[in-house]
Amino acid sequence: MAVQMYDEPAVVPRGDDWNLEHRDEAPMQRADRNFAELLQELRVVQIGVQILFAFLLTLPFMDRFAGLGTLDKALYVCTLGASALTVALLVAPVAVHRLVFQRGRKRELVRAGHRLVQAGLVCLGTTILAGMMLVLDVVVGTPVAGVVVGALAVVFAALWVILPMQVRRG
Repeated sequence: MAVQMYDEPAVVPRGDDWNLEHRDEAPMQRADRNFAELLQELRVVQIGVQILFAFLLTLPFMDRFAGLGTLDKALYVCTLGASALTVALLVAPVAVHRLVFQRGRKRELVRAGHRLVQAGLVCLGTTILAGMMLVLDVVVGTPVAGVVVGALAVVFAALWVILPMQVRRG
């Protein structure tokens, strides 16, 4: 039996009616709050993603890079591409906001931003896993790297997908 806190119902109804009743929050106030929360989440990841991308851009200019094998160069290209896509997806909500600013489209902006951030997190996970595979392949070899990255993928799935879904269900 699940313990309910704060006298909340087992299934919290979503939507404007619930927010108006329980938060005294109109639909546009909700959209404003949701967008502010989305921007806070983006602040957490954007700087790290941009630093990682910048670092990856410098790797081909290192002396040791030329000695990498075909697999490692392919892993590098995958990591760099996933990193660039991550930056694009996580910066996109800002670009969308600029284009729809003061056009009464805040609710659509929040929905689009939500989807972009979800896709960006998938790409961020891919970037981290591919980068780990690249480094570990060079350091300890492909078999060990594969096992470690596989285990890390399970950890990411547990923390970024399974745990949030359990919290969501209550």
